[in-house]
Amino acid sequence: MDEQDIAAGRQRWQERYDKARKAERDYTTLSGLEVEPVYGPTGPDERMERIGWPGEFPFTRGIHPTGYRGKPWTIRQFAGFGNAKQTNERYKMILAEGGGGLSVAFDMPTLMGRDSDDPRSLGEVGHCGVAIDSAADMDVLFDGIDLAGTTTSMTISGPAVPVFCMYVVAAERQGADISTLNGTLQTDIFKEYIAQKEWVYPPEPHLKLIGDLMEYVDANIPAYKPLSVSGYHIREAGATAAQELAFTLADGFGYVELGLSRGLDVDRFAPGLSFFFDAHIDFFEEIAKLRAARRIWARWLRDVYGAKTEKAQWLRFHTQTAGVSLTAQQPENNIVRTAVEAMAAVLAGTNSLHTNALDEVLALPSAKAAQIALRTQQVIAEETGVLNVADPLGGSWYVEALTDRLEAEAEAIFARIKELGGDGTMTSGLLRGIEEGWFIGEIADSAFAYQVALEKGDKRVVGVNTLTGDIGEPLEILRVSHEVELEQKALVAKRRAERDQAKVDEALARMVKAAEQDENTVPPMLDAVRAEATLGEICNALRPLYGVYREPVRF
Repeated sequence: MDEQDIAAGRQRWQERYDKARKAERDYTTLSGLEVEPVYGPTGPDERMERIGWPGEFPFTRGIHPTGYRGKPWTIRQFAGFGNAKQTNERYKMILAEGGGGLSVAFDMPTLMGRDSDDPRSLGEVGHCGVAIDSAADMDVLFDGIDLAGTTTSMTISGPAVPVFCMYVVAAERQGADISTLNGTLQTDIFKEYIAQKEWVYPPEPHLKLIGDLMEYVDANIPAYKPLSVSGYHIREAGATAAQELAFTLADGFGYVELGLSRGLDVDRFAPGLSFFFDAHIDFFEEIAKLRAARRIWARWLRDVYGAKTEKAQWLRFHTQTAGVSLTAQQPENNIVRTAVEAMAAVLAGTNSLHTNALDEVLALPSAKAAQIALRTQQVIAEETGVLNVADPLGGSWYVEALTDRLEAEAEAIFARIKELGGDGTMTSGLLRGIEEGWFIGEIADSAFAYQVALEKGDKRVVGVNTLTGDIGEPLEILRVSHEVELEQKALVAKRRAERDQAKVDEALARMVKAAEQDENTVPPMLDAVRAEATLGEICNALRPLYGVYREPVRF
């Protein structure tokens, strides 16, 4: 861009900035120096077409002209353990200590669509998250928390739709206006087959249920985000930054194609798609990855899928610091790792953030560790000055070159995925890659290469393969009692005995009939949940129709 184009761009940004709401706070350095809300080139710069200005296509520098002066990122701590009552107490602590929203972690039986009294749930109830068997558990989980006034994220994909129905019913029972609910449901089934392995049915039935959810939310709960496309679990499985970027956005393009196939308007449903990325320990690579993600998404939504509005082109994302970077050795070092990763996410313009606790490599976080993780974000927000300037690293020779390189690598991967499908759609390539185990193989190769580098000492981790001396004391970790499982199983049995079984059976039958006739399954599923049908019963009712999935074997 020449000097005249850059001046015009700055003027456009200034007009947007002046119109936007800005928080009233001190915007000076620690030494008292006034700082501008954004910085850019003072002369010609050919890179500006790709970099742009905050709040302007291609949104490399962020989706809002104000950066964090308009609104800081949402502090959204991921939490869940034991039963609903125990987790409710943790949520109230998080909100009281300054958390801006909730993020629900479910236990393994819930993630797999199983009830706590399923024989396959033995020993797992309440251990990696909270046990949710029916809407009554959701009532307890959010007791005393206004669901209409609290944004709530739920990290679950396989049985996401019935869990969403339980959330809606809990809000109904609070007297909430359902149409005003705001939150996020993960629902990203592609990444389950690619990385996390928590599915209920084969891919196509899951896509049918996700399409039903997209239609229902579009018509009834417009502010709610029914999909949070997750790169986090892909990266934690061993993918590189470029693979996380490409596989995640490709999954997102698949959901755009799903919405379009349902006849939905991309300018209406695309703003309801959000993303969930990993912030790993390589500081500058993570910043570049997230900036590239915004740019790629905006361009594809506009040029490939026909989105006309800026909101439909925006990539909104939550970030979580890298669990896989935490070490059991010298665990106090994990506080430093988390702070560095959180700062990378913030400098990249994340919309919300979870910071991991120092003991999460060993167990679910203790209350003390959870508070330190929360305070890590609050120190960054309140003391470092990062709220003052939008995209402060924009224009850095290194950051911009790395952003361009990751974008190019992602585009090459998109081309390979589409080639796998053979019909020009991203969805066909995703399904073929899942069927053939291509994604699994790519991630496994990357994970192996990193492990080799680690064991050879080419990559170093403090406390693991370098600087291993330790004078620390063993950590006191959170332990979930076996009594939680026994009590939850008894509670499920009690609820089954007290409910109207005929009403449950009738609602489940109507849900299955809707699925058989390719009608929307969400309304009859809501009725089943209102009758206190359990999660396992809902998932099992559809299994004869939808079948089961067996992962392909790949060596």
